[in-house]
Amino acid sequence: MKQTDVLVLGGLSGITAGISCRRHYPDKKVVLVRKEGTVLIPCGIPYIYGTVGGPQNNVIPDGLLEKNGIELVKDEAVAVDREKKVVSLQSGETISYDKLVFATGSLPMVPPIPGVNKKNVYPIKKDFGYLEEVYEEMKSVKDVVIIGGGFIGVEFADECRKGRDVNITVVEALPSCLQMAMDDEFCAEAKDKLTETGVKVMVSTRVEAILGDDTVTGVRLAGGEELKADMVILGIGAVPNTELAKKAGLELGFNNTIKVDRCMQSYTDPDVFACGDCAEKISFFTGRPVGLMLASIATSEARIAGANLYSTVHQNCGAISVFSTVVNGRAFAVAGLTERTARQCGMNIVVTTAEAPDTHPGGMPNSSLTKVKTIFAKETGVILGGAISGGRSVGEMINVLSACIMHKMTANEIVQFQMGTHPALTSSPIVYPIVNAACKAIIPIWQ
Repeated sequence: MKQTDVLVLGGLSGITAGISCRRHYPDKKVVLVRKEGTVLIPCGIPYIYGTVGGPQNNVIPDGLLEKNGIELVKDEAVAVDREKKVVSLQSGETISYDKLVFATGSLPMVPPIPGVNKKNVYPIKKDFGYLEEVYEEMKSVKDVVIIGGGFIGVEFADECRKGRDVNITVVEALPSCLQMAMDDEFCAEAKDKLTETGVKVMVSTRVEAILGDDTVTGVRLAGGEELKADMVILGIGAVPNTELAKKAGLELGFNNTIKVDRCMQSYTDPDVFACGDCAEKISFFTGRPVGLMLASIATSEARIAGANLYSTVHQNCGAISVFSTVVNGRAFAVAGLTERTARQCGMNIVVTTAEAPDTHPGGMPNSSLTKVKTIFAKETGVILGGAISGGRSVGEMINVLSACIMHKMTANEIVQFQMGTHPALTSSPIVYPIVNAACKAIIPIWQ
């Protein structure tokens, strides 16, 4: 039997948890068990099929584990005996532990659509060999239907058309693509950018059946219309991978995630922690469980879990929800609450917008117009959320807004923000859109 101080089950967030443990407790032995031979960067999966040119260019090297003194065991954990503190592996080997971290991630959601098991119908699994098969198959297809217009669906649609003569249709059940994440005006802008590339977008539409004998030949929509398809990609979301945790007797919570406290410690066992998609998320704003699955949240939780293994002093503030994406060269990002969500929660809010070129002057090469939308609580002036569209700088601007949200900054405090600017790198300090959006909120908040 192998012995270790800390045993981590899982991939990406497990790596972060292991590194965090080694950083805080360098004398502890850490073993990471995962069944995948290669760990992919989950957010980079759509880009395998366009920008990066294959799964081999979207991996996290195992050298990162070796560099941090973490032993890797490529095997699958099949049972956990919490009383004896032993994990059994598929190979028959057993590992004893002092502390156990579940970082088992999530699995693609597969809808109960007739024909979903036909050949060339692909849920998006985080598996190198599987995604390589999809990559090879995509070289010969002509008609691709993507079911789901969230992040996965939109990014796949944008990437799969690069370098290929292929017809792509996105079918989304909601009235807008990306509606679960963004307000209507940003959804509309993203759709326009996607359709510019020739991708067909069908909203308020459901797939009733996947057609064909053994291999897909098309899909039938709820209204009876049929679309040709020699490949179908399922991009409708993910479910937590918690079957092993359930078998181990750990208490599960919202959406079958492992119930954890703010220290990422399980409710059931003080020596078991969980982080990432398999762990329950609590909203930063309401304290209620939320179904968010984002790499940024997973790695934050993993750092907290690793730090708390032998001294539970670090606390999770809750899920803010920060994301960014790119559609046909235009970046879109959101942090915190959207206007739609805030109003659904019955919040009294002040909404402002501002825009400016991301260079000054705006006539500099490769300049893009940046649009910022901010949401403040009217009674307190505290920022609740923000959204941005524009060029590459949007990816870091949204992180600035996230920091403002996390520290509950007010509009007045953001107005006093001293930003670093440069003609080729940022908007002018006179019209810096985050600050200008906050300026517009001051008077309505005071009224």
